[in-house]
Amino acid sequence: MPKFLIIRFSSIGDIVLTTPVIRCLRKKFPDAEIHFVTKTAFKDIVANNPYINKVHTLGDNFELMLNELKAENFDYIIDLHHNLRTLRVKRFLKSVKSFSYNKLNVEKFIYTKLKINILPNKHIVDRNIETVKKLGVVNDGLGLDYFIPERDIVQKAEIPMSHQFGYIGIVIGATMATKKMPLHKLKELCNAINHPIILLGGKDDFAIGNAIELLDDTKIYNSCGKFNLNESADLVRNAKLIISHDTGLMHIAAAFQKPIIAVWGNTVPEFGMYPYYGVKSSREFTNIEVNKLSCRPCSKIGYNKCPKKHFKCMEQINIQEIADLSYKYLGR
Repeated sequence: MPKFLIIRFSSIGDIVLTTPVIRCLRKKFPDAEIHFVTKTAFKDIVANNPYINKVHTLGDNFELMLNELKAENFDYIIDLHHNLRTLRVKRFLKSVKSFSYNKLNVEKFIYTKLKINILPNKHIVDRNIETVKKLGVVNDGLGLDYFIPERDIVQKAEIPMSHQFGYIGIVIGATMATKKMPLHKLKELCNAINHPIILLGGKDDFAIGNAIELLDDTKIYNSCGKFNLNESADLVRNAKLIISHDTGLMHIAAAFQKPIIAVWGNTVPEFGMYPYYGVKSSREFTNIEVNKLSCRPCSKIGYNKCPKKHFKCMEQINIQEIADLSYKYLGR
């Protein structure tokens, strides 16, 4: 019975995008022991995954984690993060055979600096699966997974009565500022949509959410910071439609097969991080982006502010196009 260690330390979306590997590895090796190691802050993303036997966490003590992993006597390491920290893990567990994800950093560098796209036309999920190809693991085409424990299911009474019969979820946050629309564009979007809206995000998004909610606190409900990650995921699961930046909740929405309007700023879908439903799904999504900007993509991750100071990639987003698309999705 083989024993596997899967490594992905962060972040929300990247961890969700590893779930097809976990599931397909379990299908290939039904009796195997599968462990997953991630940062403590992200443990809940995989803690309820039935295909995982044990979750290890990276807290403040890296050496303690290394010794904990060594004691497990793994047969294989599947490194889906592939950075200096995961290299330390592999070196410490030097007798364990490892398979490492190809991050295509050179290709991304060429794209962001020279604006020449030589990236393969392949989603990151398929590249993750390629990491375990030599083990005979194949993609089952069923998309992403996200498992919410019973204790984190949001009761109807926890959201306003006006939203209990259906709502659009708008994800207003993102890790980096250049990945998200500025406040005035978010306000414009919420004004343009005549339908109950729940704003989704973390504690850091609460103030912006409040500013948007003030436009119409009957139509708009600010959930940012009021719910934990799994509870926010449940709000995503129950939405009619998700409008999102390039961020973790977008991938959670894809895991629940929700229709998605994905809004792109400094990053681009060609990086392979667009919504992923699996080939067996007929679900649709739409990418909204400002094309033919000479400065885009400016980074594979993002910045705290636009390097060019004009932020055209978000300022020129067509809000009415998003509003019209939302009605089309609701009509379906």
